[in-house]
Amino acid sequence: MTGNNGVTRWAAASLALGLALSTTACGGNLGSGANSGAQDFPGGQPVTIYVGQDPGGSTDLIARALAKGVSDDLGVAVTVENKPGANGALAAKELAGKKPDGHTLMVYNGSLAYITPLAVPPGEAIDIAGYEIITGISQDDYVLVTAPSSGMATVEDLKKAGRPITYGTTGVGTGSQLSQALLFAQTGVTATPVPFDGGSPTLTAVLGGQVDVGSIQLGEAIEQIKAGKLKPIVTFAEKRPSYLPDTPTAVEQGYTIPVQQSRAIFAPKGTPQSVQDRLRASFQKAFGAADYKKFNEDNQLTPNEVDGTKLREQWTASLDGYRKVVDQFKITLGKK
Repeated sequence: MTGNNGVTRWAAASLALGLALSTTACGGNLGSGANSGAQDFPGGQPVTIYVGQDPGGSTDLIARALAKGVSDDLGVAVTVENKPGANGALAAKELAGKKPDGHTLMVYNGSLAYITPLAVPPGEAIDIAGYEIITGISQDDYVLVTAPSSGMATVEDLKKAGRPITYGTTGVGTGSQLSQALLFAQTGVTATPVPFDGGSPTLTAVLGGQVDVGSIQLGEAIEQIKAGKLKPIVTFAEKRPSYLPDTPTAVEQGYTIPVQQSRAIFAPKGTPQSVQDRLRASFQKAFGAADYKKFNEDNQLTPNEVDGTKLREQWTASLDGYRKVVDQFKITLGKK
């Protein structure tokens, strides 16, 4: 494993998928299957999928992994457009203003729906009721990591450090921030958050010893863990991920911290049901492809390919649950 950002594998995959999609974007009538005619999707016009994060990260890679399969099925170009900022809020706001015709979509991060509202004033939180949800995609677990040179390998080591701990987060109002804030509140450890803009700089800060620990999405940290450059302390999954069977969960150690990242495909409010159904069918077909299933396995992603109604229920329950624990442990995630 080389490079300073700890996500070389993600970046390589992004490059490969990006090259494939550059052809897709210019091809017009795409796909070689029976459904590749221009009339297979309304108007034969291209579809754009917004990603509210930088290129090369997990959300970006998921979007690109799905775009090719959806393009082949719909028979139109499907391109990914990165619009980073405010944990995806900038992209979500732009999506809301687009014509509800199915030609502009977004890979929407669950943390924006059920964690960010706990970190911003009520008037600034984005309400998922203002969107149509085409389908759920997958879930990603967080893992608390440190550099081996820190000398800390367990939660008990953090408690016995005898000094304040610094922890890197992937931004304000993210699962990375919430998972660690909950852990330190419940362990009584004095700790200071250091926010970064995404997983890559957070990972770099942990590797370089700029912070003691950081909560990173498992898919972005696993290669550095395997290479021995990062030490996993605890995961924030409800049960041990198969990818880290020897690393305990915070839940099994007695802490109330089941925090996951979840993703879904959103469309503007008012998108016709027939268009939603067509898009969902296309994403379902892409989910079933062997190469996409392998992509999930390679990147430690758990499928959550539920329909929009179920996804909305899940995220609403997550918001309610996280609000309760934040209130219980008197955690402040951002300026109110």
